[in-house]
Amino acid sequence: MTLFLSCPVADVERATAFYAALGWELQAGMSGPESSCFAIAPEQNVMLTSRAMYESVGGVEELIGGPDTPSKVTVSFDLPSKEAVDELVERAAAAGGRVGDTDDYPFMYQRQFDDLDGYHYSPFWMKHAPEPEADADADATASA
Repeated sequence: MTLFLSCPVADVERATAFYAALGWELQAGMSGPESSCFAIAPEQNVMLTSRAMYESVGGVEELIGGPDTPSKVTVSFDLPSKEAVDELVERAAAAGGRVGDTDDYPFMYQRQFDDLDGYHYSPFWMKHAPEPEADADADATASA
């Protein structure tokens, strides 16, 4: 299954620059003056479209918000390390995004940012539990 998150934006060129600054890959074959498509992971894409193009899909006029309208969806995804989470959020901030909370749970490290049109992202890194063999080796040593 290929996933596309479709997001109407106020200015396609400005939104394209923001997502390019995140380091995500522009899919030129699926992009044009009214839209930009970015691959964020294999088979996972963000499609940025002008409001007019988004409305032309039909039946969605009332769904189009703006930068002052809170996102009704949070796009969460894992990254390979805490540093990768921080680097992405720092790139979002440098490109003009709004940075939100940082949550450092025992099992997960998570940060928040909004893009220029108010779409909310929550990249995270799942912390790894201690290896069970290490506990078993300690128990075996203690009982010997």
